[in-house]
Amino acid sequence: MDINYVCRHCDVEVGSIKQNDCSLDVLGFHQLTDEERQSMLEYKHDGTIEVKTICEDCHEAMERTPSYHELDTFIQ
Repeated sequence: MDINYVCRHCDVEVGSIKQNDCSLDVLGFHQLTDEERQSMLEYKHDGTIEVKTICEDCHEAMERTPSYHELDTFIQ
């Protein structure tokens, strides 16, 4: 099972980890609240976990334009 990190705004793949390289507890997923897990983690049918994160480009755009924080997506 792989863990794929994907930007929640532009859907670019930020990185991935092979599950056998580390456990979910080492990644800190056990510290997330149920609400955080629902918004950040998506379990795919093939056993892959997709983690919603923010890529560097979107992070920089949000720093330049703080009103973007109010939007789910701001990439047109």
